Amino acid sequence: MTPSALKDELRARAASYGFEAFGVTTPDAVVAAGARLLEALALGRHGSMAWLEDRAQWRADPRALWPEARSVVLLGLNYGPDHDPRAALERASHAAISVYAQGDDYHDLIKGRLKQVAGALASAGHAAKVFVDTAPVMEKPLAAAAGLGWQGKHTNLVSRAHGSWLFLGAIFTTAELPPDEAETDRCGSCRACLDACPTDAFPAPYQLDARRCVSYLTIEHAGPIPRELRPKLGNRIYGCDDCLAACPWNKFAETGREMRLAARDALRTPELRRLAALDDAGFRALFAKSAVKRIGRDRFVRNVAIAIGNSGDASLAEALGPLLDDPSPVVRGASVWAIARLAPPATLAPLAARRLAAETDGDVRAEWRAALDQEAA
Repeated sequence: MTPSALKDELRARAASYGFEAFGVTTPDAVVAAGARLLEALALGRHGSMAWLEDRAQWRADPRALWPEARSVVLLGLNYGPDHDPRAALERASHAAISVYAQGDDYHDLIKGRLKQVAGALASAGHAAKVFVDTAPVMEKPLAAAAGLGWQGKHTNLVSRAHGSWLFLGAIFTTAELPPDEAETDRCGSCRACLDACPTDAFPAPYQLDARRCVSYLTIEHAGPIPRELRPKLGNRIYGCDDCLAACPWNKFAETGREMRLAARDALRTPELRRLAALDDAGFRALFAKSAVKRIGRDRFVRNVAIAIGNSGDASLAEALGPLLDDPSPVVRGASVWAIARLAPPATLAPLAARRLAAETDGDVRAEWRAALDQEAA
């Protein structure tokens, strides 16, 4: 089979497995992106994500990850929502969960399908390795080089056909396939994504400081969320779609067709009160097969407590009561901050004084002292 014929076979097989975007590039196509990554790491913009540093050279140069690779096949699966995800932000007593996490975990779905597509390479006598967001691979720059779209000013991939809503997967192969042309950056003077960010996480166009990003804070960051950023999270308890949803190219996007990725009714805008009551077993049951499960119950309930504090709904303060005794210090600390925003002033000071005397964790004690200082002011 000629390289062109093999590429056509891969494209057809990818379409049969539901992939709506396809392109090929070479392993040396993202050298510039690798340099930008190293610069961001030097500035500390990756926050606590040490795994970005650990294999930075592999990310910067795919040839270091697998020297035998001659081509990289990039595939995209549309997960366009059937609603505007920003509508959830208007329901302060309910939670906003990022669109990609409202259905089944895309990692499991896409990896299996990539292996099926890669079967065409094995049949033709070529080796292949598949990657879905869990290896040191820079999928977005590779996808741009393969013509699937371009990296917008928010650093995410933008597609003319699918807007912001593409899951990406990569197949590295020893086959030498004809590469596609890179897509042109079509952002122009638009800055809608930058202006939409609730935490000002973009120091400049095409640059992201993860330490201020809602997705990083609610998913990757394990400790207490910085106090100055908590009010900006609103009711976002897992990820954020604001910069994605703001992109004008979404006018061409269509609703995703893969039912396993479709939003479950229970995860569209669940009540914060119900989420605050989740124990570990309840958390695992509710988020079975969901990407949300990866952060664990404690980090998740920390986020819920902050959202309750941002709700302005004093009736939700009672949902925080049990969390003040939670075994997890990060849950207790977030709940202290939240209850200080909702509790009647007459009850806050004596409650804070009693709890401060009994608390042993330093971070939680600091939250109670801040609550007392707030009351005194």
